[in-house]
Amino acid sequence: MIVTRFAPSPTGYLHLGHAFAAITAHEAARRAGGRFLLRIEDIDCSRCRPEFEAAIFEDLAWLEFEWAEPVLRQSERLSEYRSALDLLDAMGLLYPCFCTRSDIAAEIARSAAAPHGPEGPLYPGICRNLSELERRSRLESGTPHALRLDVARAVARAGQLTFEERGSGLNGKNGIITVNPLLFGDIVLARKDTPASYHLAVVIDDAFQGVTLITRGNDLFAATHVQRLLQALLELPAPTYAHHPLILDEHGRKFSKRDRSVTLRDMRAAGVTPPEIRARLAMAAQS
Repeated sequence: MIVTRFAPSPTGYLHLGHAFAAITAHEAARRAGGRFLLRIEDIDCSRCRPEFEAAIFEDLAWLEFEWAEPVLRQSERLSEYRSALDLLDAMGLLYPCFCTRSDIAAEIARSAAAPHGPEGPLYPGICRNLSELERRSRLESGTPHALRLDVARAVARAGQLTFEERGSGLNGKNGIITVNPLLFGDIVLARKDTPASYHLAVVIDDAFQGVTLITRGNDLFAATHVQRLLQALLELPAPTYAHHPLILDEHGRKFSKRDRSVTLRDMRAAGVTPPEIRARLAMAAQS
């Protein structure tokens, strides 16, 4: 059975980009006689708000979506993420990183050829080679730290990996894609204020919920590489992926909560109807 999901974070009100993502996932499940799930990714307690979660349900109900119950919330699954971190640590694949953002920026500035990834300069590995004595000393002193994945070690353990892409993919690539987990360098998997990163939580939750097809925007295509690595390390099933082009606003930019894009809530208040939303998104997807 095809199982898809829409997994918004309650850090703001939904906009047209969210509506398109939800419609894409819902239609993929409907056409196959499968299941459509709603998941609330509320692990960032500093930014998530109850009113935004309530608005998610209101907006999706207004758009006439139906989803399987119960709705999973990441904030209720912290022990599962901790267990996964413990497993990766037991494999020798995690290390504490004590760097501040300014430490990292200064190190990158000193490097004449700092490697870059999809999101900018990669972490330069300052804490990767600290001695065990130094690590223990800093941990015992209570120095704030994050947990990073030693990606080179992880790749050596997991071996060569692939994933199946059924959508447009990045630059039109689809079919069987060879994984390049080094794209993001030694990624952070947990911080004091965020007990699990997006990458870690999403692979654990997708496996737990039995998600078989992940539909999402091309802006997350690169993230699939590191998520596929985590799936292999944690012995989780690999879903199929279908990435799609993003819906852009009148300025050619993707919709964003940070840019205060016009929300579904605003459009509903202005008298826009669900069929009009769907028609507008269908036209935008064809352009």
